[in-house]
Amino acid sequence: MPEVILHQYDTSPFSEKVRICLGIKDLAWSAVDQPVIMPKPDLVPLTGGYRRIPVLQIGADIYCDSQLIVRELDRRFPGKPLYPTGYEGFANAVEQWCDKSLFQSAVLAIFGTIGDSVDPTFIKDREALSGQPFNVAAMKTIAPFAITQIKAHAALLAQQLGDGRAFLAGADPCLADAAAYYNFWFVRSFAPGIADRFEDLAGLDAWYDRVTAIGHGKRGALAAADALEIAAAAQPEAADTLPADAALSGKQVSLAATDYGRDPITGTFAGSTPYSLTVARQVPGLGTVQVHVPRLGYSLTLT
Repeated sequence: MPEVILHQYDTSPFSEKVRICLGIKDLAWSAVDQPVIMPKPDLVPLTGGYRRIPVLQIGADIYCDSQLIVRELDRRFPGKPLYPTGYEGFANAVEQWCDKSLFQSAVLAIFGTIGDSVDPTFIKDREALSGQPFNVAAMKTIAPFAITQIKAHAALLAQQLGDGRAFLAGADPCLADAAAYYNFWFVRSFAPGIADRFEDLAGLDAWYDRVTAIGHGKRGALAAADALEIAAAAQPEAADTLPADAALSGKQVSLAATDYGRDPITGTFAGSTPYSLTVARQVPGLGTVQVHVPRLGYSLTLT
C-alpha cells in the first residue's frame, strides 16, 4: 500500500476536511507539518510554486487542493466511500457549497471577531495569497451578519438531518459530512462562543459530535526532508489523457487557481481526467514529479 503523506498544519480548516475523510476511511497516513505562512521551502519544490495547504503526496505524485485530494483518496482506497452510490452528486454539491459560501461566512465571522489580535505577518501573508486587502475593520462591521449566515447554513444541514439519520447521506459518513463539519470546527477553534452549539436546531449538535468522534484515522509524523526523499526515490503513476485533451500532450502549460493563491504551476502536460489536470516537472534533486490540480476552479494556459 502506498504511503499517504499529507502536507498540512493542524489549524488549517481544509486540512481538517481531509483529516476527517482519512478518518472515515480509517487510513494510516503521515503528517508533514508545513509553515502557516510563506516561505515554504520544503513544499514548493514538490508543487512547483503552489503554496496552499493541504497537499497530498503519494510517492512522486502531488495532489493540490482538498477537492482533488479527497477524490484521489477515494480512487486509491475505495472502501468506505466518500461518494456513496446514489449520493455522488449530493456529496459534490455539499462540498462546493461548504467550501465557498459557508467557508466565506466562517472567515468573516472569525476574523471580524478576533482580527485585532491576529499577527500582522499572517495578515500580510493572506493579503499576498488573496491579492486583496485583509480589511479587519470591514470584517468587524460585517461579522454579526456573517454569524447569522452561519446559523442559516446550519439550519439547512439540520433540515437534511430532520428524519433522524446519523449523517447527511444516511447511516454512514461521507465527504458531505467532512465538508460541512470543518467549517463549524474552524469557528469553534478560532472564535469560540460565537456559533458553537445550535440547541434550537434538532439533530445538528449530535451530528457534529458524531463527526468529531470519527477522528483522523491512524496518524503518524514525517519530516519534510524525508518526504522529499520519498519523492526522489519514486516514479509517478502512469497518467491517462482524455481524448479532448490529446492535443495538449507534451506541451508546456501553466496551471493556476482562479480564485486565490494563483501561483502558477508550470510543466509538461501529462494527463487529464474529467476531474483533474496533470503536469510533469523535472525538479533538481527530485527527478520527475507529477502535479495534479482539479479542473474546477483552475485554469490551463499554454506557455
